[in-house]
Amino acid sequence: MCLIVFAWRPGHTQPLIVAANRDEFYARPSLPLAQWPESPQIHAGRDLEAGGTWLGVGADGRFAALTNIRNPHQPPARRSRGELVARFLAGTIDLDEYLRDVVGRSLEYAGFNLLLGTADQLWHYNAHDPEPRQLEAGVYGLSNAGLDTPWPKLLKAKAALREVLDDPRPEALLALLGDPQTAPFADLPDTGVGLATESLLSSIFIASPSYGTRASTALIVHADGSRHLVERSFGPYGGHLGEIELRI
Repeated sequence: MCLIVFAWRPGHTQPLIVAANRDEFYARPSLPLAQWPESPQIHAGRDLEAGGTWLGVGADGRFAALTNIRNPHQPPARRSRGELVARFLAGTIDLDEYLRDVVGRSLEYAGFNLLLGTADQLWHYNAHDPEPRQLEAGVYGLSNAGLDTPWPKLLKAKAALREVLDDPRPEALLALLGDPQTAPFADLPDTGVGLATESLLSSIFIASPSYGTRASTALIVHADGSRHLVERSFGPYGGHLGEIELRI
């Protein structure tokens, strides 16, 4: 997952609104959003290469999502980051205890941002920071750096999210995730991947022959605990592969 914008609004009739794109190589096998047969409390997509997931919901109001931290020089990791999301959604361990465990084992993974939530709390942890942070009400964004790092696509996506918060609907959230416009060269960050790749990765929706946005997900959480998820799947060059809608 490479772009997540979200509104956290405790006490609101819709306390959590999420719009997220998962960017990945098209050749990496995965399954779309579904209930997991062996863990029926989980509703999420699934990475078939390592078994984890990038975003999902679980029982008791649990929510989790992940982005990687872009660093072409980091060494290979011992474990897959996607298990951090899946383990939280599958378990019953207290959120604080789970975060302490993640912090203690963060060096086993390549760099990551992790969002973990329950019905009344939302936390962010960046593996390069010493401690997790409990989030107050607000509109936030994550790409492949820190929380709210002002990359052009993140600023644009957050602004687009704010525009639809009076009446957030899955179609509007998915529309903002589909913006293919790249940023001007002068506004690009320098993350060590070269100008051409920085440009490719600077759009909200990424499309190319081998790498791009594989899934766009809209999540609306209601105060009664019900969740509405819509996911669109894509292939090479951004070809639309299908759409799944779940009400949980």
